[in-house]
Amino acid sequence: MAAPAVDTAARSTPAGHGSASAEAGREAGLEAEREAEREAGRSTAREAEQETGRRSAQPAAPVKAAGPAKAAGAAAPVRAPEPAQTPEPVRGPGPEGAVDPAEAGRPAPSRTDPDLLLAASVLLADAALTAKQAAAELTGALSSRQLGLEALRRPGWALGAVVSCARALTSPTGLGFGANGGLAGELARIAGNMTYRRPAAVAMAVDAFALRIRAIASDHPNLDSPLARRLTDAMVEGNRLEALRALYALVERLGVTRALTTLSPVIMELSALLGLLDENPVNDGFSWVTLAGGVPSTDPFFGLPSSLLKYLNPGPGRAERADADSILAKVLATSGNDIVSYVNDIGALGNHGLVLLRRVECADGAVRYVLLLPGTSFALLSNSTPQDLVGAFDGLLHTDTTYTRAARKLLLRAGVPAGAEVMFVGHSLGGMTAMNLASDVEVSSRYRITHVIAVGSPIDGKRPADHTTQVISLVNNHDVIPMIDGRGPASPNDIPDSWVELAWLDESYDYPLSHAPQAYSDTLRGPMAHHREKVNALIGAYDGRIVGNQPYMLRDK
Repeated sequence: MAAPAVDTAARSTPAGHGSASAEAGREAGLEAEREAEREAGRSTAREAEQETGRRSAQPAAPVKAAGPAKAAGAAAPVRAPEPAQTPEPVRGPGPEGAVDPAEAGRPAPSRTDPDLLLAASVLLADAALTAKQAAAELTGALSSRQLGLEALRRPGWALGAVVSCARALTSPTGLGFGANGGLAGELARIAGNMTYRRPAAVAMAVDAFALRIRAIASDHPNLDSPLARRLTDAMVEGNRLEALRALYALVERLGVTRALTTLSPVIMELSALLGLLDENPVNDGFSWVTLAGGVPSTDPFFGLPSSLLKYLNPGPGRAERADADSILAKVLATSGNDIVSYVNDIGALGNHGLVLLRRVECADGAVRYVLLLPGTSFALLSNSTPQDLVGAFDGLLHTDTTYTRAARKLLLRAGVPAGAEVMFVGHSLGGMTAMNLASDVEVSSRYRITHVIAVGSPIDGKRPADHTTQVISLVNNHDVIPMIDGRGPASPNDIPDSWVELAWLDESYDYPLSHAPQAYSDTLRGPMAHHREKVNALIGAYDGRIVGNQPYMLRDK
């Protein structure tokens, strides 16, 4: 029985918008994907032979091109028709083994290895970035002063050079209207965006994002549902009207929170596709930074720079001692050096400005400190504390924020001695702030930052100033928030080898439940108890007697 064929061609874009230079990078990715398909087909055929006792005599037909290559990707392969065959009935799970009519006659699907898809996306991303850089250098050469001087000396040569460069920059067989960089290049790029001219670099970038989306669907079945695929396919094709219709259908079927959670693993890829394929020429930077694995410093819709946040979040920060209420005091009374306990303590602190500084007399006789940093209040865009939405975006994109300034003043006011060992534990915005503090040279030179534990936080683009600081990141892959740093489950980019990242999928599917501290502590207490044991072993130096739990209220001003 021949294995069913699966179409794995790269996404195509409107004819006439591609380039021959796109094919080299794309072909490498498609070859890896085709090889995985052939292997999957052979494996499926062997299983069919074992089940039915019949041997298949039909080798897979060679893949033939369906015509000339399109601008954004290779043409779809033409598969040989499958011979007529009678599929075996699919037995249901019941005691009688009844035939499931929905599954009867449906062949077992062949899937491409997600790792191969991600590897292919890396090749395409590298090719796209290289093509973009080559076009920028070529544009710069065309508008250079040196070319003007050469034109005075050798006008014939200069004219030929200009014609050749212009042809390479604008021809579908070249860089496909890829001019960028400098005043002239940016004006040409804007004109190309407005007239829907798609450069080769953009075509390859779109294919790279499409492969990322397909790769992650294997671990997130809801992302592979018809409604979700309708939306992601429309985004890859650049059809925003169809994408809006698909989004409306998805929300109507699942509700807002379930739809958001369904799309959360690829939210950065979808945002990047929006930036690349719309007519707005000023928001492309978001997409290219996401493709390269960086943290975007602009928004994907309008291209507004993150520097505007400093006008919305200008506070110098302030820290005041506070008293624990009865609920917080009850939780703190049972606290210990345990990751579940830390997460529960953060949940009890709430997100209205309170943080906690803990003083511990450790088993080895040293005195160490733990700073617990809660996350964001979603009630208002901005409030009088650093734990607001403006502070969250500021903390994602910058290291010197109102939250970090207030936390530095807390450490000084509390009298934490210079050279003391300190551990930062934060949830959401608190985890970002923990990393921001650890990346502050002044803080790292005054104190010995031994550990940073981030729970549900987008910290992958940040680095501690002291390379010996142990970074531990806990991520629920149903949680949207840890992915907004550009590195979601579909991203091929990795974190430093010295970091410890522990990720899982649990039953708290819907956002914001999947992001709540309680969801993380419940999982670490239950099915992911082995992660709890690993974290506790890493922070064992902080075992000892708690001799101080002092809450502080942080203010913007």
